[in-house]
Amino acid sequence: MVASALRRGAHAYVYLVSKASHISRGHQHQAWGSRPAAGECAAQRAPGSVVELLGTSYPQDDYSNLTRKVLTRVGRNLHNQQHHPLWLIKERVKEHFYKQYVGRFGTPLFSVYDSLSPVVTTWQNFDSLLIPADHPSRKKGDNYYLNRTHMLRAHTSAHQWDLLHAGLDAFLVVGDVYRRDQIDSQHYPIFHQLEAVRLFSKHELFAGIKDGENLQLFEQSSRSAHKQETHTMEAVKFVEFDLKQTLTRLVAHLFGDGLEIRWVDCYFPFTHPSFEMEINFHGEWLEVLGCGVMEQQLVNSAGAQDRIGWAFGLGLERLAMILYDIPDIRLFWSEDERFLKQFRVSNMNQKVKFQPLSKYPPMINDISFWLPSENYAENDFYDLVRTIGGDLVEKVDLIDKFEHPKAPVCANLSLALLWKP
Repeated sequence: MVASALRRGAHAYVYLVSKASHISRGHQHQAWGSRPAAGECAAQRAPGSVVELLGTSYPQDDYSNLTRKVLTRVGRNLHNQQHHPLWLIKERVKEHFYKQYVGRFGTPLFSVYDSLSPVVTTWQNFDSLLIPADHPSRKKGDNYYLNRTHMLRAHTSAHQWDLLHAGLDAFLVVGDVYRRDQIDSQHYPIFHQLEAVRLFSKHELFAGIKDGENLQLFEQSSRSAHKQETHTMEAVKFVEFDLKQTLTRLVAHLFGDGLEIRWVDCYFPFTHPSFEMEINFHGEWLEVLGCGVMEQQLVNSAGAQDRIGWAFGLGLERLAMILYDIPDIRLFWSEDERFLKQFRVSNMNQKVKFQPLSKYPPMINDISFWLPSENYAENDFYDLVRTIGGDLVEKVDLIDKFEHPKAPVCANLSLALLWKP
């Protein structure tokens, strides 16, 4: 039970911030074929109900948790809308890979897939990537499930296994991904990723290396911080060198030469060793992508047992916000002509600096309400706020929490709201 009490003693602040410099209301439209019931959340619909998405019907169950707000965004494909800032980033990356990496017959080495359906199976999203059954990334509170077997992809990596199984060894995947997340200027439940994978045969990896014919890709040894148990150290070092060189060239193409770069060790279930790339941009170190040597178990299961490879993934919004000085991630969903026309450039490599649309002072109010003591996740509330307030809500912060010994929890939250001018 959630009961609201609008009283100052709750100490929750609602910032009604009329800063159109950060956002303008996006176009609201129905998802293709969606059947909204009285409730806004799919999980609240009656047993036996279905949701129709992108021409397919999905029976709902206890895992179904798509909101109408999210459903209205499926199929927008901002990365494919010409002159959209996300399209500009995608096209710049594509152009770079097409020019830098050419096959034997003069055709691009990397193929590009930017129209794959965002609906995937849980096997594709998790199991194919060796993500354990008890891994926290599978939580219902962090993902958008159509039901227990289907979901909106949480990363473009969900397509890796299928493309490898189809016989591809060098490809880019671009698409929208979905994760339940907090509300602020840096987070949104839908964003866009670009994924890249490249596999090498023994001949390809050691070509041009003196005595390369004597080097091997695989061995049976022990796993360490530097290599997998099935890889030779020589193979790992060559793959790692090629990966880092590829990414260094890419960020130099996007940001310009002379960029300071550093690599940070990290962990992903589907790569080892794994790294994050950070760049020094305007005096600040920014993480821009994750990458690593692909887990051989994944590669083998897809039918490429004789190859070794690397993979990386980057967020298009993250790059666009840095490159174009876009202050709020919600702006990417704007249909305001004043925003969109700033990116209609004749040359995709042309420098663009976002110009604020307008500025208004904040208004402050107080709000508080009771929260259920069980079966509650913060992302449930964030989805509710987004469903009701849309992109007008700039930020939600939990600033205080009081638990009465004889009553449910009372939470004090800070909400910052934005108005369209």
